[in-house]
This record gives sequence, C-alpha cells and structure tokens, in this order.
Amino acid sequence: MFRLGDLLALVLYFVAMALMGVYFARKNKSTEDYFLGNRSFPGWAVGLSMLGTSISSVTFLALPAAAYALDFRQFAQSLGILAAAAMAYYFFIPFFRRGRMTSAFEYLEARYGSGVRCYAAVSFIILQFVRLATILYLIALPMAEMTGFPLFAIIAVTGIVVGGYTVFGGFEAVIWTDVVQTILLLGGGVLCFTLIAFKMPGGFAQIFDIGMEYHKFSLGPMSFALNDRTFLVTLLVGIVGFMTEYSSNQNVIQRYIAAKSTREARKATLLCIFMSLPTWGSFFFLGICLFAFYHVFSDETVAGLAADQVLPHFIFAELPPFVAGGIVAACFAAAMSSLSSSINSIATIGTVDFYKRFGKGKTDSEALRFAKAVSLLVSAGMIGGAVGIHYIPKESINDMTIILASLFGGGLLSIYLLGFFTRRVGNGALLTGLVIALCFNVLMMLSSFGVIRMPFHSYWTSILVNGILALIAWPLSWLLPNRRNLDGLTVWTQR
Repeated sequence: MFRLGDLLALVLYFVAMALMGVYFARKNKSTEDYFLGNRSFPGWAVGLSMLGTSISSVTFLALPAAAYALDFRQFAQSLGILAAAAMAYYFFIPFFRRGRMTSAFEYLEARYGSGVRCYAAVSFIILQFVRLATILYLIALPMAEMTGFPLFAIIAVTGIVVGGYTVFGGFEAVIWTDVVQTILLLGGGVLCFTLIAFKMPGGFAQIFDIGMEYHKFSLGPMSFALNDRTFLVTLLVGIVGFMTEYSSNQNVIQRYIAAKSTREARKATLLCIFMSLPTWGSFFFLGICLFAFYHVFSDETVAGLAADQVLPHFIFAELPPFVAGGIVAACFAAAMSSLSSSINSIATIGTVDFYKRFGKGKTDSEALRFAKAVSLLVSAGMIGGAVGIHYIPKESINDMTIILASLFGGGLLSIYLLGFFTRRVGNGALLTGLVIALCFNVLMMLSSFGVIRMPFHSYWTSILVNGILALIAWPLSWLLPNRRNLDGLTVWTQR
C-alpha cells in the first residue's frame, strides 16, 4: 500500500526532474546546444548516461523476475556487450566523430547514398516511437498496481514531466537527468538486495546456498540447438544486439559525438561497459535474493503472484515509508532515462536527416524551433500511444513489436559493418541484399506466429537476417561494385 512518505519521495523526484529541465532550458541557443550540448560532456557523465539509457523500467522489474522464476540464463545475452565495446572503442567512435556529424545516418549517405540513409532514419523513428509508447505503458502498469493511482494519470504525469524537461532542456537536460536517474536506480537495486541479506538469518551466504541448491546461477543449456534458448544462442543474440546498438543506434551514437573528445568518448564507453555487467548481474541476483527470502519466510500472498509482481510486493511489505517510495522513484528513473533519450534522438533525426537535409536554406534558429516542436509532438504522441496500447490485448503488444521490428529493424548491423569494413559493397548490392534479408525477416515473423514453420527459434532472427544481408551483398558487389569516393569512409581508406 502506498503511504504518505512514499508519495513524498515520489513527488520530490518528479519536481527535481522538472526543475532540471527548467535550469538547462536557458542554455539552448542553437541546434548544436540542443542536440549535443555543444559537444562538451565529460566521459564519466556520458558513460553514466549510456548506462541509464540501456536500463529501462522493464529491466528493473523483469531481470529480477527472470532469475526468480528461472535462472541466470538471460545474463548470457549481456556478455555480448564486451564484443560491441571493443568494436566501438577501436572503430565506431572514430568514424562517427569525424567531420562533426550529428546524426548516425549522415555516414550512410556518404557511404551508400540518400536512399539507404532515409531507410535507416525512417526505420529508427518508427521503432523509437513504438519503444516510447511501450516503455511508458509498461512502467505505468506495475506502478498503478503498486501505488493505487489511476493508470492514465501515471501515464500523463510521467509523460508530461519527461517530455517537459526534454523539450525545454534539450540534450544537456537528457544527459544530466540520466546521471541522476542512473545513480538512483543503481542505489535502489543495491538497497533492495542488501536489505534482504540483512533480514536473512544466514546473510549473503544463505542466499548463495539456496541459489546453488535450486540451480539459480545456471546460464542455461550449453548445446547449440537451433530451436531452444541455449547459452550459445543467447550469447550470439547479445553480440548482434549490442553490436547493432553501438554501431547504428542514434541514442548511443549521439553520446559518442557529444563527448568533448574522442578520448572522453572512449572513456565513456569503457565506463558504461564495466558498470553494465555488474549492474545487470545485480538485478538478476536481486531475483535470487527474493527467491531465497520467500523460501525462508514463506508468504501465501507471494505464492499467488506472477514473478514480476514479487519485487513490488517486497518493496511495500518489507521496506519503511519514504524508502519504498524511493525505490518506486528508481523504477520511474529507469524508464525516464530511456524515454528522454528517444525523444531527443527522434528530434535530432527529424531535424538533421529530413528538415535540414531536404529544406535547403533553413537558418539554425528555424531548425531549433523545428526540433523543439518535434520533441513536443513526439512527447504528446508517446502519451497517446501509451494510452492506445492499453486497449490492445496484452498478447498483441509483443506481436506488434515483432511485426514492426521485422519490417523496419532488420539488417542495420550488416549495413554499417559492410560500410566500415568493405570497399566493394555499394548502394546497388546493399539494397538487393537488404530486400532479400527483410523478406526472410518476415518469414521468421510468420513462423513466430505459427503461420508457417521454420527450424529456428525466434531468437535467431537478428542473427540470420544480418547474416543473409552480408552473404548476398558481398558476392553481389563483384557484379554491382561501388562507384563512390570512399576517402575516410572505410577502415581501408581512412585519412
């Protein structure tokens, strides 16, 4: 039950976020300020922002639930970030920082042409908009159950606050609110499993003993079966997913570019990586702590709860007022850091890749007004989208996400890697490979719905789609070779 002290903690958090937006609003005099904070951020702040953006509210609640119900197997996916970090450190960061780019997709036009750039930019905007509405709805749903507040009120207040500080404060507000939110969500997670250990008769040792007895630390089967979520399959999914994030996601690329130097951008990436694995591991461990706690202190209420409802129950049943409210604020922080990043990145892409790209002669002040208008519209659309999702059957939300990812999210990793590491692959070969890869992506989507049968688990989708694109585009490049000037655009032609 939500108490007065809990409400006070939550109100203080929302007010603090709103005030940060007001403070940074006065600093936005140009699009350079609004999109990148004048490229002046220290590496530690960018690194914490990258970490906060990667941890959504779904992560805050879902990772403990996964370990509570099953084991550590989903943690294998997190290990893929190590490969992505190495590639980002040596290759991606220098590429994106050359020529003072603002958008991740400016590179694609220089490398392939405007068609590929527009495809990637439109795909990003569509998927990010769906992500915004989904994250806002998925944080509002458990928060409504935890606090007793109306669902639509939570959607509206959260959307207005995060939209407000993002619209007015720009990227500088995004970065510094991310820093605060990251510290809060990390503190919330650590506080929960520390309190559990304190309450356990045998402390942390007893938690580990119970976890080992019930195989909670297992990383899953070690086979290479194509139709199961084995350790190796989950690891490959993680590698492809994180490589895609660190090579083509505007939310990440914008942070590379906003750091005040290449050295600081690399420092930010390393900080994010070295904090990400312990952070994700701690949230999985929190699930094991909850399992051990209720194994020792049986609770009939918990026996009837779904796995993702156990942590909220613990928060209000075991934590004192204000402290529990602080944990709820941490859940909101996890969501809001992701939401603000997506709102600002959509405004950046809309302005740089479309408004400035096709609207020649626009002044910077006109572009700044356009960017703020886009941020405002996206924020309103996010709130409306979250409300709309409420009326979609829950099982259809995942289906909708799969469909859109199949149509718009396929092959981006291969597009960038072929651009970075080959000289022969050009626009014609790439687009041919992309069309065929997306057709295969749709087949995998139909298989996941049971319309047809494919011999692969749906986890293989991103791996196979990127592989097919590369395996078609590379040989085809001998018939349709690149004709563009590639100076400074590949690892072989860097100046």
